Amino acid sequence: MSAPQEPPPERSPLSTFAEKAAYIAAPGTVALGLLYYFGSVYIREYYSALGVVPEDLGMSVQNVMASSTQAVFLPLCLLLAGGLVVFLLVGLLGRALARPRLAEHRRTAIILLLAVGMAMVFVDFPALFSDLAIPFPAGLPKVFLPALLVAVGATLGLCAVHLRLNQSTDLGGAPRSAENDRVWLAVGALLIGMLTISLFFDMAQYAAVIGRSNATHDARRGFRGKPTVVVHSRVLLTHNARDVEFKDHGSGSGPYRYEYRGFQLLAKAPARFYLVSHTARYRDAVVVLPDDGTAWLEIRAPKP
Repeated sequence: MSAPQEPPPERSPLSTFAEKAAYIAAPGTVALGLLYYFGSVYIREYYSALGVVPEDLGMSVQNVMASSTQAVFLPLCLLLAGGLVVFLLVGLLGRALARPRLAEHRRTAIILLLAVGMAMVFVDFPALFSDLAIPFPAGLPKVFLPALLVAVGATLGLCAVHLRLNQSTDLGGAPRSAENDRVWLAVGALLIGMLTISLFFDMAQYAAVIGRSNATHDARRGFRGKPTVVVHSRVLLTHNARDVEFKDHGSGSGPYRYEYRGFQLLAKAPARFYLVSHTARYRDAVVVLPDDGTAWLEIRAPKP
């Protein structure tokens, strides 16, 4: 007669709570990290397109993450909607092929989905890093199509893995074995990795494209919404911004005798101001004014 087994030691409520909190905190940390990354990509491309050095701005984490909503909201909604449609279609396909008399059709569907998916992954993945892999059309298709096709191929492969792991026999009709299941699980894990990489790549590309696009759009609208600025300077400013009014108040008006009207505040860095004319357009000059006491600025609310 075997000795009675001792019951497992009781776990403290604190350890149970910490384990449950880890399940929530880990995905949350990854999500916050991704938001910060996409926000930083958006800000870098936005201000670089306007002639501002983004590394000088020293933006806070909160501002960077707030900017990420402009970069990821639309593609994230599309991904969620597409994922929902894919899950529904895979579920319907699995139920339709679950009947024993359709076992041959199920095996054919698994082989076809896996073959097409893996072919798309292997053919399109090199296009993420090489312009010679596939001659995609120039412009936005060349930017987004390679990673998107890799994601579609990985999704088709995952559908094949799902169908295979939810049937009682192997592809050849023999009973399932644990060794074969491990191989299919490994293939599914690799495909999930490929899907994640391709979606991350496309999201980063979208954040960069939308950053440059928004900068161009704002510049062509005359930087509407940017604060207007009156510059009071100790010294004469050398600039080539157009439509800026200059006035010399004379030495009797104090040290800040020179006044410049017609500027807008494009960005503020810890050590300098980035100014543009109120009639500036895309690719017009940016005036960089050091924040060293040489001048002080009247910053007024933007015109509606």
